[in-house]
Amino acid sequence: VKFSNCNGKRKVQYESSEPADFKVDEDGMVYAVRSFPLSSEHAKFLIYAQDKETQEKWQVAVKLSLKPALTEESVKEPPEVEEIVFPRQFSKHSGHLQRQKRDWVIPPINLPENSRGPFPQELVRIRSDRDKNLSLRYSVTGPGADQPPTGIFIINPISGQLSVTKPLDREQIARFHLRAHAVDINGNQVENPIDIVINVIDMNDNRPEFLHQVWNGTVPEGSKPGTYVMTVTAIDADDPNALNGMLRYRILSQAPSTPSPNMFTINNETGDIITVAAGLDREKVQQYTLIIQATDMEGNPTYGLSNTATAIITVTDVNDNPPEFTAMTFYGEVPENRVDVIVANLTVTDKDQPHTPAWNAVYRISGGDPTGRFAIQTDPNSNDGLVTVVKPIDFETNRMFVLTVAAENQVPLAKGIQHPPQSTATVSVTVIDVNENPYFAPNPKIIRQEEGLHAGTMLTTFTAQDPDRYMQQNIRYTKLSDPANWLKIDPVNGQITTIAVLDRESPNVKNNIYNATFLASDNGIPPMSGTGTLQIYLLDINDNAPQVLPQEAETCETPDPNSINITALDYDIDPNAGPFAFDLPLSPVTIKRNWTITRLNGDFAQLNLKIKFLEAGIYEVPIIITDSGNPPKSNISILRVKVCQCDSNGDCTDVDRIVGAGLGTGAIIAILLCIIILLILVLMFVVWMKCRDKERQAKQLLIDPEDDVRDNILKYDEEGGGEEDQDYDLSQLQQPDTVEPDAIKPVGIRRMDERPIHAEPQYPVRSAAPHPGDIGDFINEGLKAADNDPTAPPYDSLLVFDYEGSGSTAGSLSSLNSSSSGGEQDYDYLNDWGPRFKKLADMYGGGDD
Repeated sequence: VKFSNCNGKRKVQYESSEPADFKVDEDGMVYAVRSFPLSSEHAKFLIYAQDKETQEKWQVAVKLSLKPALTEESVKEPPEVEEIVFPRQFSKHSGHLQRQKRDWVIPPINLPENSRGPFPQELVRIRSDRDKNLSLRYSVTGPGADQPPTGIFIINPISGQLSVTKPLDREQIARFHLRAHAVDINGNQVENPIDIVINVIDMNDNRPEFLHQVWNGTVPEGSKPGTYVMTVTAIDADDPNALNGMLRYRILSQAPSTPSPNMFTINNETGDIITVAAGLDREKVQQYTLIIQATDMEGNPTYGLSNTATAIITVTDVNDNPPEFTAMTFYGEVPENRVDVIVANLTVTDKDQPHTPAWNAVYRISGGDPTGRFAIQTDPNSNDGLVTVVKPIDFETNRMFVLTVAAENQVPLAKGIQHPPQSTATVSVTVIDVNENPYFAPNPKIIRQEEGLHAGTMLTTFTAQDPDRYMQQNIRYTKLSDPANWLKIDPVNGQITTIAVLDRESPNVKNNIYNATFLASDNGIPPMSGTGTLQIYLLDINDNAPQVLPQEAETCETPDPNSINITALDYDIDPNAGPFAFDLPLSPVTIKRNWTITRLNGDFAQLNLKIKFLEAGIYEVPIIITDSGNPPKSNISILRVKVCQCDSNGDCTDVDRIVGAGLGTGAIIAILLCIIILLILVLMFVVWMKCRDKERQAKQLLIDPEDDVRDNILKYDEEGGGEEDQDYDLSQLQQPDTVEPDAIKPVGIRRMDERPIHAEPQYPVRSAAPHPGDIGDFINEGLKAADNDPTAPPYDSLLVFDYEGSGSTAGSLSSLNSSSSGGEQDYDYLNDWGPRFKKLADMYGGGDD
């Protein structure tokens, strides 16, 4: 259906009087919505049109009739198809241009998508006016023909029939732009190409699709109607400028449906969800679930396609519920003088979301604690209030506290909500009396006394007070610290009395003040005690005589060129110290005759020789020094003066110094002790060296280690005559001239093999350089001497004849066992040596066996 005259800018909306059977697109195309049988009678319905801006309306009647049944003739006759003729061109005729029919614009071809065919489906016929005279060939080019996607559109090269080969999808390609060509059989172009535009008409073949299947949004509880919550969005692949792509939103359901089934509404075009009813309460409903539907065809429930999504709206908490105490009065108790002690536990309830600023409680003491002795902290887990003592409480001052406590949240309450009376409570705190420490007042206590007080003088009374007025307790006093042991205190009344003379000059007195500490203890349970300090400011009296300073000096034998400057040392202080008066005594008379003293000022004086020459030596000069006390105190102080020979500069040239001449008894004793200890160490060292040399001489053998016959005999494995023969006297192996005389040995400690005290026989001694052939003679002589020796042991043990002499060039007896000579030497002569060589004769003189 079309308008015969219509401004194309108008936006017209069509409607059918039979929407269940027929529908009209925006371009006026009428199509059946469903399949239904149509009777042979004429069907008639109305089409309505309305201008969207001016609301002007029109209508037209549509009559629908059945097509006549197809006959063979009708089948033979092809359906009538629209022709598109190539436009004529300008040409020269008779020498001038002849204007032919001008080009025209080919209207686009509209082709519905998703057509069911049959395919190929003819669209238009392309024809040229020259096909009457020439044999032409037609072709089309462009996307959809010879370019991807290829093969959608084809053309009969002879007849020029343009057809579509398959259903089109507007969502893939909404428009095809083809070019039609006409050439002769030689391929020469006979017509200019013409443009053919094919528009794919949209059909409602796509449902709306939400961007998310589940949408999440929040809204504060107590929000007013019209509060924006969230926006849901769906898209439709169909043409958005046609009804097929125009979506409308609506809410299908709401769960839960309290307090109203319509708590929210949605803008049907934009998808904005807003509240439409009051009463959002998180404490009752924390979350709403909405089912949202999007429908195309502008939401037409009959023709439009729909889809759904879920919108979850969470109601966020606001501080619309104040904290409320679970009781109007809370009770607690605390011992006195205790801090950081939890007195009471305050519990509240709050319906807001836990562990949020709207739920977290803040406690405030609004009354009953003017001095700030309590504080309330919030337990972050339980939200309870912990009443804590932050300053000590005295039971004797306050026995009970009644606190007024208010509970609030970290954020203010929502507008229009007030704190109920349950947000305020009372806390009753009872103070428990405990035994407290006695205390001295004042502490420290300062008194002023002159030094020199005698023992037994009462100085003062230093008592302590017991803060426990409601306890009947006794206090006793003891002395805790008395460095000089000058004082004592009465254990009952606290009177302090001296037990020694007070001395300001004592090293225990600092800056004229003497400190003593006393302890006061009660008899409570448990017993408690406190300390107090007594400070005695000692006033000075003139009890110390001045002394000369320095006590030792030196000067020259003549008055010039130097003198001695002296001063006075007084342990007292002003006015009992300087200025001092210096003088020399009348006795002995040599003092004033040899010396003179001159006062330089109140503290210094000068001592000079009065005579022209004084022999060098040590002189003790007594000096009378008087202080300025009242009464003054004098003292004769000895100044030790060394008079010495001086050089031109006035310096002493003597070696001995006054310090060395005047060594004290202690120094002398120390020096003597050091000398004695040094002498003892030297003596011990000498004795040790002598003992060491004696041991070395006693162990030293008279033969070289290489010629030691003991080693040689051990190498022969000769065990001797028996077990008793093993304890032989090793001294027999030593040189006879170095052996210690037997007469010096005590009787009764000799061994069996030790030679008796008899005259020693004369054993032969070899010369320093013997002839090699005299070894036999030497052994024979030694054998005879040994047989006739009454001091020789009766056993086969080591004898003196084994000794070869000092510095002997003879080799060791071990050569008898050498492999080089053992097989060639005859040992039969050993039988002639006597019984002592019988063993060797049996071993070596027995022939081959």
